[in-house]
Amino acid sequence: MTSAIEPAERTQWRRRVPSIFLVFNSFVWYILTAAVFITVLDGLQLPGVERLELYAIFFFSSGVAAVVGSKLFPLARTAFLNLWVFVGAIATLLLLEMSRNSMLTNAFIVLFLGVSIGVGLPSCLAYFADSTVVENRGLTAGVIWSAVGFGVLMFALLINMLRQADSVVALTGWRLFGCGTFLALNRNHTDFPRRKSPSYLQLIRRREILLYLFPWIMFSLINFAEAPILERVFGAEFFAFVQLIGWAFIGVFAIVGGFVADVAGRKRVVITGFIMLGIEYATMSLFSISPLSWYFFLTLDGITWGLFASIFWMALWGDLGGDDEKEKYYALGGLPYLLAGFLPILLRPYVGLMGTVESFSLASFFLFLAVLPLMYAPETLPEKKIKERELRDYVEKARKTKEKYT
Repeated sequence: MTSAIEPAERTQWRRRVPSIFLVFNSFVWYILTAAVFITVLDGLQLPGVERLELYAIFFFSSGVAAVVGSKLFPLARTAFLNLWVFVGAIATLLLLEMSRNSMLTNAFIVLFLGVSIGVGLPSCLAYFADSTVVENRGLTAGVIWSAVGFGVLMFALLINMLRQADSVVALTGWRLFGCGTFLALNRNHTDFPRRKSPSYLQLIRRREILLYLFPWIMFSLINFAEAPILERVFGAEFFAFVQLIGWAFIGVFAIVGGFVADVAGRKRVVITGFIMLGIEYATMSLFSISPLSWYFFLTLDGITWGLFASIFWMALWGDLGGDDEKEKYYALGGLPYLLAGFLPILLRPYVGLMGTVESFSLASFFLFLAVLPLMYAPETLPEKKIKERELRDYVEKARKTKEKYT
């Protein structure tokens, strides 16, 4: 029985390889390219209004492109994904052309970069969801985000040793490598058959989606709104260290969160994450000047991001999509995070006016409050799958026990 199952599992994993690599390459590229873009834009020392306008173009073009792409890409998903990866490489390389001399040129480059990021992300994730089954989607997502965590960490260390132009070239090369590799892995692949695609209005009317979406929106707003305050409390160097080491925690705990999500269900992992977030901000509100509380925050925040990456970014919206086309589910789930990234830019000039204790206390309160809708949210991993896994584990333990005593 075991020998018959293992080849089938290996075949399934081989079928997932193109989607696994595509998501891995895309998120490492997106995360680091966005960071390099911010460095490039800040380094131009543009007037405040122009700088804010360029940031607004970047974030909102990403969001709008995600909505448009979720409708366009299902028409020919594989072809559009191949094109998307290549266009991303071009958009990254164009960062070398940004300068103080032409606002129009800068606006075009930033718009092109934002669109190149957002337009393909929903379809990239939908391709992943269609390549997996619900009972192992969490673990597969955890494997991907573990690779993303360590990939971002190593790439970030490399970029810190390079000049800005060399960093842009390195990220362009990484995206081109993703383009060639995805083409090679996907050469015999045929598109999944078209499925029903609900409208966005239909999606936001669904109770189960709203019960997960509201806490995710709350988390995204708090995460980005608190970033400039945390930077002020920690200091720029320690805050950069927190962000860097956070990727190592994601590398470790994403796979743990994904495995637990496939065994115990997504809902328990998500609730645990929100409780941990509430505790870490409550601790910061009470002991914000203590270095010990800083490391406690770093640890809990890294673990929580590891749990959330594999669930909220990858598994949950695919589960909720069921047999539908999943692009719109992932676009709806991704928009809060994509758009909330604009908050630190808006709030940083006013961070000195914000009380540390009050802001951390409010964050803790709303994070604990976010647990309430999750208590009423349905589990997206079918109960039947949980029982089947428990039964398989029980049978396997019984078999090993029998072998041990015979």
